[in-house]
Amino acid sequence: MVHRRIIDGREVIFGVQGALLGNAMTFWDHDTGSIWSQPTGEAVAGPRKGQRLELLPVSFTTWASWQETHPDTVALDATGGVTGFDLDRMAIVLDLAGDAVAFEYPDVVDVGVVNEVVGGLEVAVVAGPGDADRWETFARRLDDRVVTLAFEDGMLVDRETGTVWDPVRGLGLSGDLAGESLGVLPGFPIFPADFATFWPDGRFWTP
Repeated sequence: MVHRRIIDGREVIFGVQGALLGNAMTFWDHDTGSIWSQPTGEAVAGPRKGQRLELLPVSFTTWASWQETHPDTVALDATGGVTGFDLDRMAIVLDLAGDAVAFEYPDVVDVGVVNEVVGGLEVAVVAGPGDADRWETFARRLDDRVVTLAFEDGMLVDRETGTVWDPVRGLGLSGDLAGESLGVLPGFPIFPADFATFWPDGRFWTP
């Protein structure tokens, strides 16, 4: 997950605090020493306790898939090997307007696209096709129109107009809504047990 490190209009530098809270990492800001929770982006101790950082949209994918659409990307060359997460053991979370919903990744892969409402917003959680390590989260509302997304013949389309959408960027590629763009939402992966810890009032999506 990625948070915007602007607080009260000022850029803030963070560092890893070292301790775990609820089995998740914590970090601290250099100017006040406040301690922040990684999953929630909320300050849990210090002068900024109770403040929250803005969560930003990100893509979760393989390097090969990313390069297909962003061939000029420069990446950090980490030494000492690469570690990764087993997505089959994780869930994708959307936390919108106080409504937190976890979509367990194997369930999303089984259906390809989950069309749901979270926090009053029509959303889609998209996995694949052909890439079991990629997912995206989009808003399905375009002005006064709401679309229902699905994969047909390997392409992401909406059932209302038949428009073909880019499953990575949410751009309309062909059809009535070509050139339109689905809003990218700040979804993030988490272990289901940790979701229950940090969002005790949250809910799990069920097929």
